[in-house]
Amino acid sequence: MSKPQQPGPRGRAGVITSPGPVRAARLRRARTPAVAGLAAVMLLALGGCGGVPAPHGSRAPGGTAAPGPPTPTHPSPARSPAPAPSPPAVSPSRPAAVFESSVTTLDSAQRRSMTGVSWRPGCPVPLARLRLLRLSYWGFDGRVHQGELVVNADAVSAVRTALRGLFGARYPIHRMRLVEAYEGSDERSMLADNTSAFNCRGVPGSTAWSQHAYGRAVDLNPFENPEVRGTAVDPPAAAAWANRARTGPAVIHHGDAAWQAFAAAGWTWGGDWSFPLDYMHFSANGL
Repeated sequence: MSKPQQPGPRGRAGVITSPGPVRAARLRRARTPAVAGLAAVMLLALGGCGGVPAPHGSRAPGGTAAPGPPTPTHPSPARSPAPAPSPPAVSPSRPAAVFESSVTTLDSAQRRSMTGVSWRPGCPVPLARLRLLRLSYWGFDGRVHQGELVVNADAVSAVRTALRGLFGARYPIHRMRLVEAYEGSDERSMLADNTSAFNCRGVPGSTAWSQHAYGRAVDLNPFENPEVRGTAVDPPAAAAWANRARTGPAVIHHGDAAWQAFAAAGWTWGGDWSFPLDYMHFSANGL
């Protein structure tokens, strides 16, 4: 038996016929453009509706590069301004040095320490008339110190005025201790360059009382400002300072800061005498 044939397309007379090879090829060619056109339309539709974009760098139809996603641009980070230079370190300002002074009567302990040393019965002024002054002064070390002077009650105001003037001028004082620290010896006090006031003693070579015995005189830096009697110098160890051409912050000259400080208080200077020349000595009555 032969194999039964599959029904083919019907011809014009109802006879089923198979398409020839040429016609089949034509049919295939006719369908291909239509399918390609339909695909192109779909791709365009997808692109317009937010479909998948062409890969970056791929070619779009027509041979031009398809635009890729825009390269994100990041603004350059703002450059921080250069830090302002730090202000120079400022050390806390020191409070200005202030002159201080106080005055008290002599207490019982002070009277005991003076009796038989710098004061004794028969002195021209009683202990009750003396006062203890505590005063600020600039030392040779450039620092402020507190010193002590015993003076007559009527000399308190003048000595305060003079010492305040010395302090304001930063005139240096080596030391300022009561003469009891030197057992009442004027020589030892001068050799220590000690500034002092009251000491119940007479004028050397005389029977008269010194103004120190009244508490109305001050000897200031006696080593740099010795007493000169002709060729004799007191204290003798300070003979080089008898030459008043020498200069120094503690050396006293007529009209300088130390001289003016005592002049403002109404006191006079022994360096202005004709004889002796007592460069350390300031007093209320000029003696």
